[in-house]
Amino acid sequence: MRQSLASQLQRAIEKQGLVRAGERVGVAVSGGADSVALLVLLLELWKPLGIVLSVVHFNHRIRGKTSDADEKFVSNLARKHGLVFHIGRSDVARKAKRDKSNLEDTARRARYEFFAELAEKEHLNKVAVAHTADDQAETVLAHILRGTGLAGLGGIHPVAGRVVRPLLGLRRAELRAYLRSRKQTWREDATNRDITRMRARIRKKLLPILEKQFQPGIVEHLTTLAELAREDEAFLDALVAERAKRCVERTTGSATIRVLDLLCFGEKGEFITENSESTGRTEGADKNLAIRRRMVRWIVKEVKPRAGQVRAEHVRAVLELAQRGENGKRLPLPGGLEVRREHDRLIFRAGRGVARAKGGEERNFERVVNLDGKATAIRIEELGCVFRFRVIDWPVDRGQTIETGSVLDLDVLRSPLMLRNWRAGDRLQPAGHRGAHKLKRLLSKKSVSGMEREGWPVLTSGGAIAWARGFPVAAEFGVRSGTRAGVVIAEEAIS
Repeated sequence: MRQSLASQLQRAIEKQGLVRAGERVGVAVSGGADSVALLVLLLELWKPLGIVLSVVHFNHRIRGKTSDADEKFVSNLARKHGLVFHIGRSDVARKAKRDKSNLEDTARRARYEFFAELAEKEHLNKVAVAHTADDQAETVLAHILRGTGLAGLGGIHPVAGRVVRPLLGLRRAELRAYLRSRKQTWREDATNRDITRMRARIRKKLLPILEKQFQPGIVEHLTTLAELAREDEAFLDALVAERAKRCVERTTGSATIRVLDLLCFGEKGEFITENSESTGRTEGADKNLAIRRRMVRWIVKEVKPRAGQVRAEHVRAVLELAQRGENGKRLPLPGGLEVRREHDRLIFRAGRGVARAKGGEERNFERVVNLDGKATAIRIEELGCVFRFRVIDWPVDRGQTIETGSVLDLDVLRSPLMLRNWRAGDRLQPAGHRGAHKLKRLLSKKSVSGMEREGWPVLTSGGAIAWARGFPVAAEFGVRSGTRAGVVIAEEAIS
């Protein structure tokens, strides 16, 4: 049995390229049977695979002394096999209560955040997690019961960043039998038997009924379904990403797409919609609808600043806005995102915690810029970006300004130096212009929409605008022949 199971695991690892020779692999061990079996199996395979093992454990502190006993068990197991032991701890219950979030979701996020930090800190190439074929089947069923699309049918992915899941092809019962044959003990988590939880009910009630009364091979069939769904999902994602590269304009914290590019996929450029009188509900229209939905989801994923699940009804609302929406109409989306119809375009913009005043307008932001040092960074959460101001010798370091082109004369700048959003009545005389113009008019000439203008950043010197995003610096503040020191302005997205 040992050789057979280890051989199966080795073939799966090599076939999928989950780990490679020379890599440092941390094995996530909770103390339960599945994770202990993963560790013991990899201890058989580390030489033929050519990898270096260590043990990783995260104590959620959800079950008090029992959680501490799990930690001690795993620590002793690592010591027994002479492996480095990495430990992480967090009061997950308190965190979930504070954030008013689901306990299981909070625990999962905390665990994977620890894995990611550990991988960086300890230079681990991979963290191996012990999800099995049974876990995969339970996940797919849970997604079906909640309502899902193709992505949800994909279930648990074998690879997610540095996390790998080598056991997805093996059954839970096989692993327990393997451990018994090795006389290796494990810890049982009582919460796994709590049938008030949906996952436990699927495990203890639904799957056994399906196996006994409907289809003995249900677990294998569901894991195969997940594999096929992931393959199709990957192909469609690649197709949409390629189209998005051509059609979506990205700026810091926002994305813009022409309505025509979102809705039209005909070879002759004709508009194809579900209710088109010329095409009706044709097979082609249905195919296009699938791509449109994916385009919306792709854009949202790229732009949204924080977690938030975009559901089918949100996607339908965006497409409705594209097909029949009024100019200027806004639509809020989960994850701190907003989409607005601007003439023939849809603009998706990250709100990033923007507070709104009466009437729906954003509050002004205003930050003092201190140039006492050589460099300073101003973080503007409202825009989802950071502005960096750097003092350089002029013209000695002139070459450093090629990419930005935004350089001010330090000696001409006056206090107070303020970074803020533009306001009605603001005027700017960009270098090369004969006179000052209203900034609103300049932005309109650049086809900057009303939605984008709301938080447009400007830098004022002594109350006068010295710089505005997207324009040459103001004529009176630009570098000249006698300039000794320049101030370079650069903008980057908050990572």
